[in-house]
Amino acid sequence: MTTPTPIYNNTEIRSIERLTASPLMERAGLAAAEIARDRLLTKEINAVLVLAGPGNNGGDAFVVARYLKSWWLNVTLVFSGERENLPDDAKHALDKWLSAGGEILTEMPENKIWGAVIDGLFGIGLDRDLVGKNLALVNTVNLMRLPVLALDVPSGLGSDTGNCHGATVRATMTVTFIGLKPGLFTRFGPDYCGEIILCKLDLDPSSLVTPHAWKLDRPYAQKLLPPPRPSDSHKGMFGSVGVIGGATGMVGAAFLAGTAALKLGAGRVYLGLMAVDPPVTSADQPELMLRPVHELFKLAHLSCLIVGPGLGMQPDAHFWLSNALESEMPLVLDADALNLIAVHPELASLLRARTAASVLTPHVAEAARLLGTDSSNLQHDRMAAAAELAKRFNCYTVLKGVGSICTFPDGRSYLNTSGNPGLSSAGTGDVLSGIIGAFLAQGLDAGNALLLAVHLHGAAADSLLERYGGPVGMTASEITDAARGLLNRWLH
Repeated sequence: MTTPTPIYNNTEIRSIERLTASPLMERAGLAAAEIARDRLLTKEINAVLVLAGPGNNGGDAFVVARYLKSWWLNVTLVFSGERENLPDDAKHALDKWLSAGGEILTEMPENKIWGAVIDGLFGIGLDRDLVGKNLALVNTVNLMRLPVLALDVPSGLGSDTGNCHGATVRATMTVTFIGLKPGLFTRFGPDYCGEIILCKLDLDPSSLVTPHAWKLDRPYAQKLLPPPRPSDSHKGMFGSVGVIGGATGMVGAAFLAGTAALKLGAGRVYLGLMAVDPPVTSADQPELMLRPVHELFKLAHLSCLIVGPGLGMQPDAHFWLSNALESEMPLVLDADALNLIAVHPELASLLRARTAASVLTPHVAEAARLLGTDSSNLQHDRMAAAAELAKRFNCYTVLKGVGSICTFPDGRSYLNTSGNPGLSSAGTGDVLSGIIGAFLAQGLDAGNALLLAVHLHGAAADSLLERYGGPVGMTASEITDAARGLLNRWLH
């Protein structure tokens, strides 16, 4: 099976660096210089602006500048730090730049024309907002609208969190060293990183530090697919999904989840609607079977339950969620199921005590309620929040958003790379719950069902982005149909 690409936080990267005998700055600078030469610069304009900061990221920039100069490019280097305060490796790189005939400027020159910018101001060590000269340099670069190659991470971006520290360089490409970082994929990272190029610098990082997070991309997601269907297939081979939700005024949510489960391959789907007199019948989606909620718990062949889409917060919703949590079926919990767990400690206790798999699918506000915090605080460290959800509730969880984070009860995390703003519309979360349920019904374990569903869900939105030329107006029902088409293509 294809092994997913590891992702490392700052502490792990520092440990790898300490365990590596040979110096890495020269290798990193050469790798970045080759990318700049081959990918960014043109014969017409072969002048490049290099920004070097006060730490080791600046040292990488000195090495890049030296190599570019040796290849007869016109290099302007602006240094925002103080020589005496540089780390030893960076100081040595600066000395070699000067020995090669390079010059150092402390201010941005006027009336110069460059073909590209190398951003070496700040790397993974930044933990504060940019101020003064560095803030001005970042803002100036962003106004230039030139191709930008960022070294390790764009300056101003939190490499663990994806947060912006005051301002962030908007890069065309980011060459990241040793291993991938979480902030490249979540929060604001995708808006600022551009194309991400990994240079391991001839290291095998996973042999030095055990990774705990990985990249969830299409090659890995496609390795999680259920097997192709044999010719003598029948509906009983692909499981049965029950959906509990659809209170008055919210019946559509349950239908979206059930339809997604049906169209993504579940053999049978039952809807247990909370509405007393729902304004729908089986004719609205004749393949879905409508049942009173209590009957779902009597179906011995049911493979899993999806609880929450349109569930409501009334006492009957609490009652049926409690019954589901006490069952031995795998559960997918979304929307009001999560809100009920957040405000009723007894439901949270039932969830923690479950031995069957539980999959939680919160958006940021729901996750904040579950953790007893607010959305802003949670977004400050999405990786930590996802890990705490999985640990606290003994569950598989996806913290939805840019770079959705899937975390398992054992602490493993996966950052998803598919999806776009078109998913920011009503009902797309219900569809995701239905897709997860469909894969559980088809026999995937909870972790693989979650990973495959999350990536497929985003990939479906990406395919619609191409079809419609943008994300505006993308609907949940369209996501379901696009996901079905992709799944069939991936299976063949």
